[in-house]
Amino acid sequence: MNAGRIAVAWSGGRDSTALLHATLAAAAPLGVEVVALHVHHGLSPNADAWLAFCEAQAARWARRWPLLLRHARLATRPPRGQSVEAWARRERYRALRRLALEEGADTVLLAHHRRDQAETVLIQALRGGGVAGLAGMPREIERDGVRWLRPWLAQAPEAIEAYVRRHRLRHIEDESNGDRRFARNRLRLEVWPALRDAFPHAEAALADAAEWARQASACLGEIGAADVALLDDHGAGLDVARWRGLSEARRANALRGWLRRVLGAPAAASLVTRLSAELLRGASGSWPAPGGRLCLYRGRLHWQADAAPAVAAAREATLSIRRAGRHRLPGWGGVLVAERVAQGGVPLAWLAALELRERGGGERFQAGIGRPPRSLKKQFQALGLPAWERDGPLVYSGGQLVFVPGLGLDARVIGLPGQAQVRLSWQRGPVPRAA
Repeated sequence: MNAGRIAVAWSGGRDSTALLHATLAAAAPLGVEVVALHVHHGLSPNADAWLAFCEAQAARWARRWPLLLRHARLATRPPRGQSVEAWARRERYRALRRLALEEGADTVLLAHHRRDQAETVLIQALRGGGVAGLAGMPREIERDGVRWLRPWLAQAPEAIEAYVRRHRLRHIEDESNGDRRFARNRLRLEVWPALRDAFPHAEAALADAAEWARQASACLGEIGAADVALLDDHGAGLDVARWRGLSEARRANALRGWLRRVLGAPAAASLVTRLSAELLRGASGSWPAPGGRLCLYRGRLHWQADAAPAVAAAREATLSIRRAGRHRLPGWGGVLVAERVAQGGVPLAWLAALELRERGGGERFQAGIGRPPRSLKKQFQALGLPAWERDGPLVYSGGQLVFVPGLGLDARVIGLPGQAQVRLSWQRGPVPRAA
């Protein structure tokens, strides 16, 4: 990545225009180049005019500041019956991520402000969102190799409007903001004025509530991660007997965390509710889940992927990991996940040139520091690991075994304090298409 380059998502509207202008003014003295990213959704008849406006404005600003404009035209259309809002948001972020990484920018600034946050909290509450949903939009998050920042999330929209007037910034007006078919527009146009009249401080109060919910969600996540680490040692499956020993609320929280890890996405509330009840009284069972099934086997809950298609892609033999993220391996039928950790992980420096191999027999794995290396067969048998938990690639670096699906990291590759480290995990099942 280029440390002297930062990206700004720029629609051409008021808020993102103000953010781009402010970023240019702040970055120039520091020698940082700014990349403006514009996504042409193709939904509005004015989309071409908006792109032309951004191109003209960028050309003017580029005479004064180091600025590069990149844009992407979405080639797909919303599937029939799917929310246009959800589709546009998903495709926009995919395009922004791709453009940013192509330009060597690993940070993208977004122009959401305090009222946007308040609206998000209300929408999530009306949709029955949990604590994570009520936390609204995060101020900062790293996802798939890109850091997304919302520097104005605590700013009132009036402050942004004042900035626009002070600097006489021209911007576009999106006519779809008046379309009451969209939930956020209905809230903004019909509900928000009445709410603000009845509760003048609603915007700030809801933004504060989102911050409290964010802290609560983070705390639940930490507790859940600690519980899952105890309940599912080295990915051997959820220990149901130990899970039953937790309190009701903690059981549900740990189950949600474990399901998110194995499924690669948040589990439906109905699945969590059903499992929470049926795991308490059953000794065995099977439940459908996205991409496969959940199976209770020898006291442990496992996720088993659906059978691979008859014609599979060639298995990948090499891989390079340089940062935390999800690495698709269609030939192996899953995703290798690298998650940043402070300790107990493998140094990133080990992962730049990896070999991916099938089991050939004779491999030896060291399960813990000070413990003797043992054959994979004995390690699997000791954990009672079912056959479907043993697939996936063996990961090597320089001839040293680094990672085994179902067992985790070999103790001989654990990093030292102060080194940049990641933890590896293997997720089986249908591999999502690249963003």
